[in-house]
Amino acid sequence: MPVQIFLYVIPSEVEGSHNIKEETNMKILPVSDPSFQNYGQVMTGYDLKELLETLDRVTPCPDGVEYVPEQAELQALAIEKDLRNNAYGGLPIQIGWCNGHNTKMNCLEYHRDSELNVGTEDFILLLAKREDIVDGVLDTNKVVAYLCPAGVMVEVYATTLHYAPCSAKKGQGFKVIVVLPKGTNLAKPEITIKNAEDELMTAANKWLLAHADSAEAASGAKVCIKGVNPDIADLI
Repeated sequence: MPVQIFLYVIPSEVEGSHNIKEETNMKILPVSDPSFQNYGQVMTGYDLKELLETLDRVTPCPDGVEYVPEQAELQALAIEKDLRNNAYGGLPIQIGWCNGHNTKMNCLEYHRDSELNVGTEDFILLLAKREDIVDGVLDTNKVVAYLCPAGVMVEVYATTLHYAPCSAKKGQGFKVIVVLPKGTNLAKPEITIKNAEDELMTAANKWLLAHADSAEAASGAKVCIKGVNPDIADLI
């Protein structure tokens, strides 16, 4: 399929944005911490060497953040069959990537199913739970941070809010595999709005909650996140 690139615009300075260290006691925990089980799980038993080598060889690491839903070179690898049949129970999947440099949350999203992530470098995920959305709004004091070591694959549950990865070290970028059911994050279907959740849909199988400080909100995404827009720059 043609490569489709989505840019996550991460502004360096946004009015109303704050350093999270000044506002919260957020700690970055490893995905091996038992609390991660509330958001996802570590996936074992897969040989990821060729997948990560190919990701590193064929994809860029931009200054900002770029996302490609499906990369032909990744899709063609033998592990696609294992991930499709074992991890997704035979459902068609797409293997893409999210690469770059980032320390901010800006938005959170969810899908109707789990997402798999594994990186060539350590990376950090900012996460929350769908159950923490109250009256259509999520408070950023519910957001938690987990570090995923290079080469460790994690499943992010369908009930977990997530978005673009964050850098684990100052100045260091990340290259992260993103596995999802085929068609996810492509063109938004034409729908008639039936409920409040429909207003969050921004692409196929993608429901997005935006923070007011984000470029996505400026582009029309619904603002559903209140509180400080987390920036982990001083935590890494």
